[in-house]
Amino acid sequence: MVKIQRSIEIKAPLQEVYAYLSNPQNEPEWMAGMQEIHNLTGSGIGTHFDWTYKMGGLSFKGESTRLEDDRERHFVAKTKGGVESTWTFNMERRSDEATVLKLEIEYAIPVPLLGTLVEMILSKRNERDMDLSISNIKQRLEARVPTWIGAERRTEKRARVDLPCYVEGVSQGRETREK
Repeated sequence: MVKIQRSIEIKAPLQEVYAYLSNPQNEPEWMAGMQEIHNLTGSGIGTHFDWTYKMGGLSFKGESTRLEDDRERHFVAKTKGGVESTWTFNMERRSDEATVLKLEIEYAIPVPLLGTLVEMILSKRNERDMDLSISNIKQRLEARVPTWIGAERRTEKRARVDLPCYVEGVSQGRETREK
């Protein structure tokens, strides 16, 4: 079994990070190599879906089942089929606007016949894919931040602007400067 662990701070509230990552339909959006999710059933523990994944130029089909889910900070999914793996997601609240994601993946390379050299090459490639995936998660979630944080994200001072306008029922067809 190969094990990859990554950790990243995301400028987004914990509940938003959890909601995004615990929804399997978002996986093709952020996961490098994930091509398709279908036959999704359930929520929380027991969530199940089929997937198509591309690794090292080869496509694999399989299924995933959620084994643990506290519906708040942690969930674990196990895959079987073309690639057998266990995905563990842990999220920790750093502040109201920041979350630390710790992602751990354990998997078995499904091509033992190709030898140790190919296994090493695929392992390195999967580490790069994991780095890309975790970066994608951060980018996708932080792109939504303005709707969560509001005024704290403003970089310029708001100013009152006095523009001439027409206000129906008040200006009676002529320019006015009503508040």
